[in-house]
Amino acid sequence: MKLVAWDFDGVLNKGHQGGFDDWQRSFEADLGVSAAVFTDFIFGSGQFNAVLTGARDLLDLLADYTTSHAVPHAPEVVMDYWLRKDANADDEVVAWVDACPLPGVIATNNERHRAAYMWDKMGFSQRMQHIFASGPLGVKKPDGAFFAAIEVWSGFDPAEILLVDDAEKNIQAASARGWQTFHFTDATRQGLPAVLGIVL
Repeated sequence: MKLVAWDFDGVLNKGHQGGFDDWQRSFEADLGVSAAVFTDFIFGSGQFNAVLTGARDLLDLLADYTTSHAVPHAPEVVMDYWLRKDANADDEVVAWVDACPLPGVIATNNERHRAAYMWDKMGFSQRMQHIFASGPLGVKKPDGAFFAAIEVWSGFDPAEILLVDDAEKNIQAASARGWQTFHFTDATRQGLPAVLGIVL
């Protein structure tokens, strides 16, 4: 093993495990608009997939939302709030990243604004060699082209790369390419340090 590819949401960052994300709990109190209406517009319409693959900018979608729902905030204000509230790093996992003897990259299905936020504002640029995000790449996991981009960049054979991901479909896709994989769940997480060669 020569490289670890870390998923972001559900591995490096808490949340997105199902249910009501923490940022939504204070959304209405902080911004004065309905969290349910917001999430339905952003995620329920199917439009967010184009954002995740870079075909549409997040601010453009948020501008449609603020206009159509008479939101008293600029799209940039809503986005900044969302990015800030959705930044909830898993401190234990981040400590494992720091202790890991192998270099790492982020491998995430996220658009370019959030990718830049996690890289710059959350400080992962100090911990990882590179970030592979679906928006800038134009392709999402579990598409093979996503994993191929990491292979080409690294120069490593698939068998030399480990994917740590909480989504089973991504694990299956990477495994099918010959990658090593670790399916990260509440039940398996404590086994990760041993896989990474970390002595706790």
